Amino acid sequence: MDLKEIQNLIKFVAKSGASEVKLEMDDVKITIKTGSEDKETTIVQQIPMGAAIPQQPVAPAPVASTPATPAAAEATPAAASDDSKYITVKSPIIGTLYRKPSPDKPTFVEVGDSIKEGDVLCIIEAMKLFNEIESEVSGKIVKVLVDDSSPVEFDQPLFLVDPS
Repeated sequence: MDLKEIQNLIKFVAKSGASEVKLEMDDVKITIKTGSEDKETTIVQQIPMGAAIPQQPVAPAPVASTPATPAAAEATPAAASDDSKYITVKSPIIGTLYRKPSPDKPTFVEVGDSIKEGDVLCIIEAMKLFNEIESEVSGKIVKVLVDDSSPVEFDQPLFLVDPS
């Protein structure tokens, strides 16, 4: 069987609507699978639309989650109002954040440390280049938002600093 015959067979199977075809000859074994996964995805997308089915067995759960929702809603504004007085130090680049200059050295900053403008807070490695991230504000480190040796995105919050 040559390449052109195989291509024609693939086109034929795709048009026929079959999800899988296996062809075995003396020296050739061919299995052609078409987009059956797409059909499964469509079915999965239809399940949330039939929301009446999950609601019946889960009727007690909304009652339990209703009190939890206001509690979570109350906690979120409180946390947001607490964080609003702090300055967020964000990542200027994509890379891997390191809180230490080397594995055997102590971290650059810890929670509670006082920092001044220009102090090194961490290092972000991007394409084998180690970039020191310096503080643009003076203050006190309130919270470290990223773990050591973890990947960070551009503009991702790294530290919370209390400027007072």
